[in-house]
Amino acid sequence: MTRVLVVDDDPTVREVVCSYLRAERYDVSEAGDGETALAMVADDRPDLVVLDVMLPGVDGLEVCRQVRATTDLPVILLTALGAEADRVVGLELGADDYLTKPFSPRELVLRVGSVLRRRGEPAPPDLDVVRDGDLVIDGPRRQVYLFDRAVPLTMREFDLLRFFVANPGTAFTRVELLDKVWGWSFGDQSTVTVHARRLREKIETDPTSPTRLVTVWGVGYRWEKS
Repeated sequence: MTRVLVVDDDPTVREVVCSYLRAERYDVSEAGDGETALAMVADDRPDLVVLDVMLPGVDGLEVCRQVRATTDLPVILLTALGAEADRVVGLELGADDYLTKPFSPRELVLRVGSVLRRRGEPAPPDLDVVRDGDLVIDGPRRQVYLFDRAVPLTMREFDLLRFFVANPGTAFTRVELLDKVWGWSFGDQSTVTVHARRLREKIETDPTSPTRLVTVWGVGYRWEKS
């Protein structure tokens, strides 16, 4: 069974979320604080973490940072309504998705399923291993190399890169990218902006003057082949 760790200091929220996930046959464990969550990730690595930002002691953003520093586990953040700064910081730390409180438990279950499906998706046949100049995208291994050095990408960063490389020369809006890469019919477009910026920091020689992932002003982004 797919294992999901739910981290929230509100026992009522944990009970509801765990109940919905178990109804979908996920193997669910839970933690009420950041320290316990980090210990559970280290001792019994789950397949995905649902993580509240506002936690006592070690907060959710720090938990996300530490999890992302040592693993590639998918992380879905739960943030307070209107806390845009937390959402942006969480995405910059490598979170794969987020929901704002109050949220629909059913929507959370759908987001969990979406993240896990994308994580397990095989690469398209034409993207098994693709070279773009000094950049190599190894689809089956979900690994990227630049100048023969491995580039650590989160699941969403890899998906975004893979999509762009498969569609060079075409400008996509943030709304289109949310739909085609994230599978969202709606959502905060800053999600795309943050991931594009993080991707540039990892694959561009000069992220402030990108030559691969370029901005199309008034539209969105376009991938230029090397």
